[in-house]
Amino acid sequence: MSAADTTTPAKVPPPRQAPPPAVPKAPRRRRTSGGAAVPWALLAPCLLILALVMGYPLVRLVTLSFQKFGQSQLWGFQPAESVGFDNFGKVLGDSEFWTVVVRTIVFAVGSVVFTMVIGMLIALLLQRVSGWVKTLINIALVASWGMPIIVATTVFKWLFDSDYGVFNALLSKLPGVDMIGHNWFASGPQGLAVIMLLVVWGAVPFVVITLSAGLTQVPSELEEAARLDGAGAWGVFRYVTLPVLKPIVVMLTTLSVIWDMGVFPQVFVMRGGHPEAEFQLLTTYSYDRAFVVNDYAQGSAIALLTVLLLLGVVAVYMRQMLQIGEVE
Repeated sequence: MSAADTTTPAKVPPPRQAPPPAVPKAPRRRRTSGGAAVPWALLAPCLLILALVMGYPLVRLVTLSFQKFGQSQLWGFQPAESVGFDNFGKVLGDSEFWTVVVRTIVFAVGSVVFTMVIGMLIALLLQRVSGWVKTLINIALVASWGMPIIVATTVFKWLFDSDYGVFNALLSKLPGVDMIGHNWFASGPQGLAVIMLLVVWGAVPFVVITLSAGLTQVPSELEEAARLDGAGAWGVFRYVTLPVLKPIVVMLTTLSVIWDMGVFPQVFVMRGGHPEAEFQLLTTYSYDRAFVVNDYAQGSAIALLTVLLLLGVVAVYMRQMLQIGEVE
């Protein structure tokens, strides 16, 4: 046995592991003392403009509604007197006011229903036409939407004219129909129906464009799955399309109610600046009380009641949107 065989092998030390690379520390952001004030500083110009354009008139409206303010106070012959809730008592106790309120609500509801139904139908049809047809229709919608209200009202006034109206001439071509010389504004319901048609015509383009944008967000896979499950066109619309569009529909409906309850130039211009009693809506009724009867206090009270009525509509809208947010 040799010496090499009896020698014990030397132990080899394990290799040293390299230390892990040091992770660089992210630089600490210094908190500026004015960070919270930056958004308010950016919003300040907008808030100032809103306060001047909307805040002051609203405050002045509330002030006038609690005062006795007529032509004598306007010219400075007599000081304005505080009368408390007397103006509201007179307005709320007047049967004519409640007739105007009911007429305004019926007018607004009819306008909103026709606007939303026609707008939804056109938006759905636009999804089934070719690209160039959709482009032409969108151009026509934008052109009609951008037409000034005064111009559109004048055109409708000519279309429904009793002597030279195109609408009467077209209806008279139907068998057994003679509408030549028919005056659409001889009665309030017919005249308001014409004005309602004018309001719907001006509001439909915005609804169609908005709903068309919303329809692009409806997943086609859900629609195809619904069809495979046996749902028809109405079933797909009710259970797939409409739930996706619900936030947009709620928003458009609320805006339409606010706009249609505030209709003024259409009625004012259509009736030549002097709407008859059966054509009065809340806006024109408030205007007549303030600038025709020269009772600015009662006119302000009617306008303030209209604002409170619209705030109720806004409250319903906010509640619906919150419910939609909780479901999502």
